[in-house]
Amino acid sequence: MDRLGEPRQQLAKEDDPEFIRSQSILKDFRIIFRSVQDHSRSVEKKTGISAAQLWMLWELFNEPGLTVSALARVLSIHQSTCSNMLDKIQKKGLVCRDRSLDDQRVVCLYLTDKGSTLLAKAPRPAQGALFDVLLRLPDKVLSELESGLHQLIDALNNVDEKAAMLPITEEK
Repeated sequence: MDRLGEPRQQLAKEDDPEFIRSQSILKDFRIIFRSVQDHSRSVEKKTGISAAQLWMLWELFNEPGLTVSALARVLSIHQSTCSNMLDKIQKKGLVCRDRSLDDQRVVCLYLTDKGSTLLAKAPRPAQGALFDVLLRLPDKVLSELESGLHQLIDALNNVDEKAAMLPITEEK
């Protein structure tokens, strides 16, 4: 049957165009994930923080005084994940949390001098290699990629929707 329908009755052959295309796409996914992992390892080796934490610093440099919820939205991660990541970089002295003068219930985030120094020496792109590339792709390519990925996710049996709000690389 056709794709995403009933399973095929016979095993895919290496000369089957759909089999060859599927193998090629699988290899492309491996290249993408390996590139992200390699970038993350490189960032951590050079800075002592994860690539996701570096992205946090970059966003706080661009917009000092963000709240945890605003930072989580910018990074497309869950607020509790953001807070946990912030705890780790705050312990390293890279960020500080200050109460807003206007509303003491609001906590604002700022880079420390140590955080600014680290950011100035950190590898680029600070927001991560994959996100940087996505930002530079033409709109038509992004639309097609988005559509195709939605179809792929819809076809998966075990989808963890919560994974969309977690960084790609595991935090330490």
